[in-house]
Amino acid sequence: MKHILTVLTVLVAALAAVAQQQDFGQMDFAALLQQADGGNAEAQYELAERYKRGVGGAEKNGARAAHYYELSAGQDYPQAMFGLGMCYLTGFGKERDFEQGVMWVRRAANRGVVDAMLILGSCYEEGGFGLPKDGRQAAYWYGKAAEQGNADGQNSLGRCYIMGTGVEKDTVMAVEYYRKSAEQGYAIAQYNLGGCYEKGAGVAKDLVKAVEWIRKSAEQGYAPAQYSLGLCYENGIVVEKNLAQAIEWYRKAAEQGHAEAQYALGRCLENGIGVGKKNPTEAVKWYRKAAEKGHVEAQYALGRCLENGTGVE
Repeated sequence: MKHILTVLTVLVAALAAVAQQQDFGQMDFAALLQQADGGNAEAQYELAERYKRGVGGAEKNGARAAHYYELSAGQDYPQAMFGLGMCYLTGFGKERDFEQGVMWVRRAANRGVVDAMLILGSCYEEGGFGLPKDGRQAAYWYGKAAEQGNADGQNSLGRCYIMGTGVEKDTVMAVEYYRKSAEQGYAIAQYNLGGCYEKGAGVAKDLVKAVEWIRKSAEQGYAPAQYSLGLCYENGIVVEKNLAQAIEWYRKAAEQGHAEAQYALGRCLENGIGVGKKNPTEAVKWYRKAAEKGHVEAQYALGRCLENGTGVE
């Protein structure tokens, strides 16, 4: 399982294949179908992708997608192995079969398919698709993805080092991988790196840099970062205190379902913080959303409003 082709070998093979094949992604559906039925593995994979998404002249059809993935995978086409594995794991075009699904995903991962590596890492980290929780295996597969420069893999490996999942806990190494991922623009890693600067974990504490990275993440729409940036504006942390900005960032995160932000937005609306005029009715709406997610303070606030008739009849 651990004998994986080197990145160089995979790239050379991929480049050679591209040089010899036509651009199937732009091919007319009828011509592509002819190539696929003629036994061309790359055409079979492209056709499966079209059936999977319902694009490029193909109607969405799980059974047809799985059929062409299977034909292509049978010719050792790595991406088709991954596609077939996911059909088995999700029940798309195939009866769900975790054993078969993991087998094909593992084959794809061993052939250098990064998405397959990430799926395996996640399954071993959380214990999914019939695989047991295994921190070492999770870190191993995230590491393989990280070696190929994949930002998700780098961030996930950084998380392993922070938590000590499958590797010895090492905040310095965590920061290194978070930074590699963050510099590629991966929003979650940017937020995580900001958190490291905020706490001084694996790097010298620096609130200015913390807010810089959190802002980058927030601007990409990552809800936890938006909430954190709202806190910074509400409390004047590094940035100049600006309650209107705090509300704006709380609202962005709240609308994505972030419970802490929903409670914070409700609190501001109830007390007229940054909104000019109190709006208890709107506050109750956001308290209720957060309360339904199990947010304890929101549950208390909602109970208080119901008891006192604040924002409700």
